Amino acid sequence: MQVTGSMRSIGSKSWRSWDWRFHPNWLVTGRLHFPQLALRRRLGQLSCMSRPALKLRSWPLTVLYYLLPFGALRPLSRVGWRPVSRVALYKSVPTRLLSRAWGRLNQVELPHWLRRPVYSLYIWTFGVNMKEAAVEDLHHYRNLSEFFRRKLKPQARPVCCLHSVISPSDGKILNFGQVKNSEVEQVKGVTYSLESFLGPRTSVEDLPFPPAASCSSFRNQLVTQEGNELYHCVIYLAPGDYHCFHSPTDWTVSHRRHFPGSLMSVNPGMARWIKELFCHNERVVLTGDWKHGFFSLTAVGATNVGSIRIYFDRDLHTNSPRYSKGSYNDFSFVTHANKEGIPMRKGEHLGEFNLGSTIVLIFEAPKDFNFKLKAGQKIRFGEALGSL
Repeated sequence: MQVTGSMRSIGSKSWRSWDWRFHPNWLVTGRLHFPQLALRRRLGQLSCMSRPALKLRSWPLTVLYYLLPFGALRPLSRVGWRPVSRVALYKSVPTRLLSRAWGRLNQVELPHWLRRPVYSLYIWTFGVNMKEAAVEDLHHYRNLSEFFRRKLKPQARPVCCLHSVISPSDGKILNFGQVKNSEVEQVKGVTYSLESFLGPRTSVEDLPFPPAASCSSFRNQLVTQEGNELYHCVIYLAPGDYHCFHSPTDWTVSHRRHFPGSLMSVNPGMARWIKELFCHNERVVLTGDWKHGFFSLTAVGATNVGSIRIYFDRDLHTNSPRYSKGSYNDFSFVTHANKEGIPMRKGEHLGEFNLGSTIVLIFEAPKDFNFKLKAGQKIRFGEALGSL
């Protein structure tokens, strides 16, 4: 069925631009042919909007595009509309605000009768071993935050004395090995820039040793002794793991750098999906030296893990609205009264997370340093990472 020419002559000029035809395949396929001209005009109006307004208008439509089945909104692509990518959509989620809200919720004291069912559900969901906890009675923990930060029995995690570097926390080994081309693997096949992750090197005057050679390579700026190599190890803490982290070796912490940033999930699947995820997320970088030169430990925040606490650093405040993303702030532990920094013994308490996150070790060692690890293996605090 087609509209006649006499009928077309009636009405405004815009009426002539429409091609009204009945398509039998509408009944078969269930697909609607959208009025393309009107959509093109609407998209043209959207393109004239400011970027924030355009983002606000297109975001709900993009969500529907990915959620609705059978590509219900795919016909929109025929008239020039393109959905925001899944990665960009996820990055636009206000994870910092949500994490602060979750932190407030974690600190709400639970009624005595509600503690056992709430904690039991968490234990069942994430496989928590409460037999290792210093206090096994679930009624002892007044809120979720206390439960997340539970301490272990002293004998639950013996510290290995035979190896020079131990695991600072419980978790899963995502990657380890030598640092090559100033890039580090966050998971297999996905790398990030070492300089973007650690930030620019501090001035030569602040270093315990001068660099081995003046070279443009950021990796070579960190290596302080001839013949040494730079190594890395990435440990992912699941929500059910022990949330405190400890000193992985005997070393001296001289500098802290805090990067305010996003708080996206750092599970291995997400790390494969988002390039340089660790460089986008909020993190605290502790740098110093050990007997072989440069040593650093980085605590990377994640969704609902806005709180990263370093026990000896009272000036550190993570996931704070006063800090904007894309910047960083430094603090030196080397003062006139303390010219060496903060000495840490292997296995000593260093800090804690809320929920779970990631620890990244980057350190200098001789070429004969060997890791005692396999990618993907579970590891516990105190177990050996490697030695000479």
